[in-house]
Amino acid sequence: MPNNAWNHIYETFDPIAFHIFSFPVHWYGMMYVLALVSALYIGKYFIKRDKLDFKEGALDIYFIYVEVGVILGARLGYILFYDDNTLYYLTQPWQIFNPFVNGEFVGIRGMSYHGAVAGFLLGTYLFCKKHKESFGKLMDLVAISVPLAFVFGRIGNFLNQELIGRETDVAWGIYVDGVLRHPSQLYEAVLEGFWVFFVVYLYRKYQRFTGELLLVYGFSYGIFRFLAEIYRAPDAHIGYICCGAITQGQVMSLGMSVLALGLWFYYDKKEKRKV
Repeated sequence: MPNNAWNHIYETFDPIAFHIFSFPVHWYGMMYVLALVSALYIGKYFIKRDKLDFKEGALDIYFIYVEVGVILGARLGYILFYDDNTLYYLTQPWQIFNPFVNGEFVGIRGMSYHGAVAGFLLGTYLFCKKHKESFGKLMDLVAISVPLAFVFGRIGNFLNQELIGRETDVAWGIYVDGVLRHPSQLYEAVLEGFWVFFVVYLYRKYQRFTGELLLVYGFSYGIFRFLAEIYRAPDAHIGYICCGAITQGQVMSLGMSVLALGLWFYYDKKEKRKV
């Protein structure tokens, strides 16, 4: 069996980067901020490079809408889909963002990607309605800006020692509580980050209608997420929900791909009628 520093990294690595007075600052939180900020600047890069038609400063305002939407959606999504104390939070909503447990500061734990998507879409809709921007045009920009930024999020999961992988005997496995497991968070960083970016980026030259890139993103993300979760352990309080090997995340990801594909066929057919 493998036995080196990488395999035992969790035994020596501290998920807390530093303290501000008595409050711990986690690597995960820093990675989350990096993900949001990098998405903003990747978007600005493509606006400048491709000379996209966006109002001056619009992306900075949009960033605020999205940041609020993503954080709210991610937290609420986790509570609704994954947390086993859903009723507690619904009856005491002020506890949803309470970073203290029994008087101890532990930070805000539990975020859902699919919930973040819902919050992001709502934030985008509200922004476009108020600032008179094209929803589809903005979605195309988001589709090319988000994947690389998403890599930071998955690295944050790895550093926070969460969303652990399934048991394995591969040489690059990580010991978690004495059990060797896949570093599935890093697999997800590659598949859901770099590979989704490559798919969206390469597809751009075939784009036929506004908003199409978001559908390509949704379809490819769902497929790559499904594949990555083959190596990711299910949530302990949920387990496998189908065939003894399929997780809830995989089911939701496939649903995301099917929805994106269905919308793509609908809008593609609609576009062809205009020709």
